[in-house]
Amino acid sequence: MASGGVTSGGKANDPVSEAEHALCRLGVALNASIDEVVAEMRRRSEESGSVLDTVVEESFERIGAVSTLAVARWMQGEGEGVAREVGRESWQIFARLAIQRAVPLNEVTKRCLRWRDSAAEVLRLRAAELVEAEAAVEEALRMLQRSLDVTLVRMCESFEDERQLSHEDLANREKELIFLATHDALTGLPNRTLILDRIEQMLTRARIQQEPVAALFIDLDNFKAINDSLGHTAGDELLCAVAARLEGVVRETDALGRLGGDEFVVIADGLSLAAGPELIAERLLDAFGEPFKLSAAEDASVLVKASLGIATGQRPSAEDLLRDADIAMYRAKWGGKSRYLLFESGMQDEVQSRMELEMDLQSALEKDEFFLVYQPTFDLERMAPTGVEALLRWRRPGRGVVEPDEFISPLEDSGAIVEVGAWVLREACSQAARWHEAGHPMTMAVNVSALQLDTDDFVGHVEEALRSSGFDPGSLTLEITETTLMRNAEATVARLAALKQLGVRIAVDDFGTGYSSFAHLQQFPVDVLKIDRSFISQLAEDNESEIVLHTLVQLGKALSIETTAEGIERPQDLSLIKSKDCDNGQGFLFTRPLTAHDADSFFSQWSQTRRFELREGAAGPI
Repeated sequence: MASGGVTSGGKANDPVSEAEHALCRLGVALNASIDEVVAEMRRRSEESGSVLDTVVEESFERIGAVSTLAVARWMQGEGEGVAREVGRESWQIFARLAIQRAVPLNEVTKRCLRWRDSAAEVLRLRAAELVEAEAAVEEALRMLQRSLDVTLVRMCESFEDERQLSHEDLANREKELIFLATHDALTGLPNRTLILDRIEQMLTRARIQQEPVAALFIDLDNFKAINDSLGHTAGDELLCAVAARLEGVVRETDALGRLGGDEFVVIADGLSLAAGPELIAERLLDAFGEPFKLSAAEDASVLVKASLGIATGQRPSAEDLLRDADIAMYRAKWGGKSRYLLFESGMQDEVQSRMELEMDLQSALEKDEFFLVYQPTFDLERMAPTGVEALLRWRRPGRGVVEPDEFISPLEDSGAIVEVGAWVLREACSQAARWHEAGHPMTMAVNVSALQLDTDDFVGHVEEALRSSGFDPGSLTLEITETTLMRNAEATVARLAALKQLGVRIAVDDFGTGYSSFAHLQQFPVDVLKIDRSFISQLAEDNESEIVLHTLVQLGKALSIETTAEGIERPQDLSLIKSKDCDNGQGFLFTRPLTAHDADSFFSQWSQTRRFELREGAAGPI
């Protein structure tokens, strides 16, 4: 059988079939030469001087190997679809490079062209070795170019997809930045920047349409104490809960924002103010009627109140409207908290004075500007002094001596009352110990604020004052107002029990003004009831006050608790109080509060043979 004539099956040789076989042989040869193609790619890149990071170079080498394998299998007759499936890995690598932005697009394009040139060179070498027909080589090179074209398209698509994603990501980031710049990160409410912008819009609209506009400034009462006692996590949870509750009562046409800390604001205009801003204020305050349950504080229920200031009408700027609402809020807080006030022009001077006072208070303890005076307490049966009550005073530079009514509230609002109260305990115990050594065995009474009683350090403060002074615990009386006792009766009982273990005495101050009952008094470890001065001052004019006095004294006797009448200023009041068998009394009738030096002289007047007597409508020692 002549070569190339007729096959054994009697069929002539098919030139198309022979071309396919030649192409297949080239594909097999190229498949076997993948490492050579990759090496040639590496050589060309090194010659160009554009060597990249090792990880990136390895990625390009992997692309070269996968792409060579894909075109080789296509040449072997597995079809273009199989080649694309095999080459999918290279497209994924392109996408990863695009996402990582590890290499610019122009360099990726150059690397693709180097792969084609490297594969073509190796392909020609293998074709020469196999002595394949030129037509087969041309077809193989065409397939190689086709693979490059597809690769470049896929590569561009990967980079375009990433560019689009980057653009969308950038747009989203811009939105996030805008949101963060105009909203509170904790609660998601509009922040001061956005609220001021909205107020400016409202003011502009109000000028044009002659509509009312109002800002309602909200500040939580005693948030610092809650934050300090329960922790910042619970504090943050409380702020979010407050924000959610306020959102529930604010109309959609109004705007709620958080200005920072525990400060919130509601702005309203137009029809929302038809019934007046007071109605909005009442709704906002009512939102604090129910306690907040905090998971961060072991599901503790916390009752929080708020003070609110309102500013209405046109202002030159949003800042001015917000400032006036802030001033009204501070004035409301100073006047008793848990209420609202409308801004009035005179408030600004009051707030300025208050802020100056608060600034001076910050350094008062450090500068030794506080001092104590002492109000003697008399045994009404023996008519002789048996103890004193320590009263805090402040010698304010340039202003003279300041009474406690002016500075105790700011001390409590700032939390500084805890540190100042600890100083009062140490100073009072030290002075009482010196009087004991001098032969004046006076008891010492010290007032305790609600904030002091709430702190875990308070028992330690009392213990330290007694230890450092050597003062007898049984001669120290801690005076706690009836209102403070009833705020959280269960917690108060536990704290008082710890104090009683130290040996000190407990007095209920301003008794009769709160809501304690016979059962509550039995629950508390109380030694003294101090009957509020409001009943004493009305004894001569009001028969009901006499009845209340009698009832309170008898209540004390029924519970074996001493009674002390505060604010005795008239001889006839003293006579009536003695007739009711009240145990002790104090007031200006006996003496005004004394400095420690004057108290020494006062005590020196008294001996067991001398008494305090009433004579012809006057009182004094005889």
